[in-house]
Amino acid sequence: MTRDLDFKYKSNEKNQIWNIDVGLRRDQKLPELAAPPGFSSDRERSIVSDVKQTQDDNHNNLVDKRSWDIALGPIKSLPMNVFIMYMAGSHISIFPIMMVGMMFFRPIQALMGIRSTMRMLECSNQYALQTVMYTLGNFLSLMLAVYKCNAMGLLPTHPSDWLAFVEPQQRMEFVDGGMRL
Repeated sequence: MTRDLDFKYKSNEKNQIWNIDVGLRRDQKLPELAAPPGFSSDRERSIVSDVKQTQDDNHNNLVDKRSWDIALGPIKSLPMNVFIMYMAGSHISIFPIMMVGMMFFRPIQALMGIRSTMRMLECSNQYALQTVMYTLGNFLSLMLAVYKCNAMGLLPTHPSDWLAFVEPQQRMEFVDGGMRL
């Protein structure tokens, strides 16, 4: 069965255009064509299975990439946090105190919610390494906050910070004045 092609000749003032109407009419059905020479249905099945395997590999790669993005998130934010802490300065006022407070709060909150984050990473092939990197990044953020507190003088690291707990020295000798003239 061959389809009838309707050739129409349109004349235009500027040029002549040929149109071929290849659409099916309502009363026509699509004819069944024989397979071309060299076509094998086994080959088609193998191509379909290769495509499915490629799609599965792409999905696994995408899951791994997304998991690594989640795991490296705290480490990627460290340079920005260092810059913010530098810009906040080392004087004690409301803005630097709020910045240091957030530097403490965010990693602690992330470490307390680590179960929900690790549920997102469970599908990955490198789950253990990603968990270690996520935890390490949050601990590095905490260490940056502690360093900033030390630079601001908020940590009691000097002996003078503990004077309230030191007992006053006992006098070993008393010297009383000399003679009046």
